[in-house]
Amino acid sequence: MKYYRTSEIAKAVHVHPNTVRLYEEWGLMMPVPRDENGYRRYSQAHLEQMRLARYALRCEFAAGKIREKATAIVRTAARGDLDQAKHLARAYLQHVHQEQQQAREVLEVAKEWIRGNWQEEEILCLKRQQAADLIGVSIDVLRGWERNALIDIPRDSQNNYRYYGSREIKRLKLIRLLRTANYSYMAIHRMMRQIDSGMGVEAIDYINKPSAEEDIITATDHWIQTLQETEDDAKLVIQQLERMGSCL
Repeated sequence: MKYYRTSEIAKAVHVHPNTVRLYEEWGLMMPVPRDENGYRRYSQAHLEQMRLARYALRCEFAAGKIREKATAIVRTAARGDLDQAKHLARAYLQHVHQEQQQAREVLEVAKEWIRGNWQEEEILCLKRQQAADLIGVSIDVLRGWERNALIDIPRDSQNNYRYYGSREIKRLKLIRLLRTANYSYMAIHRMMRQIDSGMGVEAIDYINKPSAEEDIITATDHWIQTLQETEDDAKLVIQQLERMGSCL
């Protein structure tokens, strides 16, 4: 039987050798035997398990339990239960499809909001806590949205208190929907900025297009693209598990 060193496994899957050791420590790989000199001796099964881990964990974002579900697949395969790992992988792919559907549906709601077709009961003036209660978030969350410039709340000219009318409540409800679908603050702000500038439904496209001025880009700054990449990786996970099963 051919055996591999840590450096050879790392090179084969394009990671640092420390990553290979960490995956073993975290239970993402089956136990690795040592030779008489104490060096790890990886088999072909370890190499295939490492490939599985790389496919499953390429998406580093935890929203929607994506990272959690992907990790469960890898750990289950590391324990030798490939049948259960395949079951989890198929459920994982379905979960990613559901996330994609939710992301698209929320954008359809956003289009109706931009077109002015989102009709609700007229609201004259609410205080911040009342607004938070109405849309179903904490007051700290509401403050966070305001600090991140997702919405600009008008103030009473006499007492300088913020007040939330129908316009603000509709916008806050849209923000809540977008956040529920795992769009980032930056992605929402990018889209809202285009809407506020007078752009129509074309502004929706900006939610998935980070600009050159954005210094730090996260997975949810281009969430639709991230979900597509995650779907592709989920299919690779299923294929890899089938390959591992055929090698037994």
